[in-house]
Amino acid sequence: MPEVRPFRALRFDRSVVGDLGRVLAPPYDVIGPDLRATLEARHPANVVRLDLPVEQPGDEPEDRYRRAARTLAAWRSDGTLRKDPHPSVYVYEQTYQVPGTDVERTQRGFFARLRLEPFGPESGVLPHERTLAGPREDRYKLLRATGVNTSPVVALFDDHSGDTAKRLAFAAAGPADLEATDDDGVRHRLWAVPADGDGAPAEIAAALVSAASRGPVTIADGHHRYETALQYRDERRMSRSCEEDPAFDYLLTLFLETSGETLTVLPTHRIVTGVTRGGESLVDRARALFDVVEVDQASALVEPFERAGLESGGRGRFGLWTREGGALLTARRDAFASLLPPAGEALRSLDVSLLGIALEQLLGVDAEAVANGAVAYTKSAREAIDEVDSVEADAAFLLEGTPVASILAVAQAGDVMPQKSTYFYPKALSGLVINPHEW
Repeated sequence: MPEVRPFRALRFDRSVVGDLGRVLAPPYDVIGPDLRATLEARHPANVVRLDLPVEQPGDEPEDRYRRAARTLAAWRSDGTLRKDPHPSVYVYEQTYQVPGTDVERTQRGFFARLRLEPFGPESGVLPHERTLAGPREDRYKLLRATGVNTSPVVALFDDHSGDTAKRLAFAAAGPADLEATDDDGVRHRLWAVPADGDGAPAEIAAALVSAASRGPVTIADGHHRYETALQYRDERRMSRSCEEDPAFDYLLTLFLETSGETLTVLPTHRIVTGVTRGGESLVDRARALFDVVEVDQASALVEPFERAGLESGGRGRFGLWTREGGALLTARRDAFASLLPPAGEALRSLDVSLLGIALEQLLGVDAEAVANGAVAYTKSAREAIDEVDSVEADAAFLLEGTPVASILAVAQAGDVMPQKSTYFYPKALSGLVINPHEW
């Protein structure tokens, strides 16, 4: 079973930095150069300086990571960051509109520490996707230099009793310690719930930790951060093998309970370039694998697939757009049966698995072609179609989101999904709580 613990977070001091919303940032992996520059200019203590340090003229290799470490030390010294006096769990609420819709949702979870353990059949922590070497190396160098987790892994667990949802709602009923609205209009609120002493806060903290510890948790977001933390833990153990229960055995994690509320998983649409074949149109070739309903107007695809965050997905339903027109595609699963690789049924039935087969069969886009850039990705159905209409791409394949139940089933079967299978929305902000590798 997973081991979950309260911790004493480093948090920005409002009396020093002022508006806390100006020092927070999205996670590093969704920040491009322009956004990073905006965040850095927004406040001299924006957490992007720690979480995504960049090279500067004259830098030696790894200077940017050492600069982040010096910045962290300075902020702790001058009071920009202060360590909480009590070990706590940190209840977190996000209120947002599902992209492409006017539907508002509220998502609650809590930050705590998760004890690291290798993946495997007996592990209490389950992955659902593969990682890439480049991002792992970057996160490892940053963690080794700073010794803190600036942004969390996101882990899913079940509590069918409904008690976790009730406790989170109770904790969120009082005044928030932090409230901020990000550039996407998402409202973020945070409450520290001390886990020591007597009384209701300690009881709530203990109950939340207990609920997340009853069965395996599944990583929803942050696989690179998790594997990096494992590598760092193993390195530290070699030099400090006599230390009992070291803090570097744990990782900052946002725990989300999956049965008490609706989580939003957005699709990632595929844009295909450089592979158009002559002869029969792509829409006609698709009939070998799909039931096809042709459409003449892109709007017939944009509207349903821009609202894909409201759909449960998993129906084998896709949109296809080419410069000759488009279609709504519904997979004929019998046509795919002999083409799918050996794996558990949960993985074989995923929409992204079916689409991977379709790309190879219809366009010759295999794993090597994907690695060489034949496929690009976007969260926007409109953007995918515009890429085709502007002659920048040959075809756009639009997807629905992967159901949370399917993600859990794939992980529990010991399988992993293809890249770009899930996009949990909204993202947890970096800088809300920072986990130092110390008690």
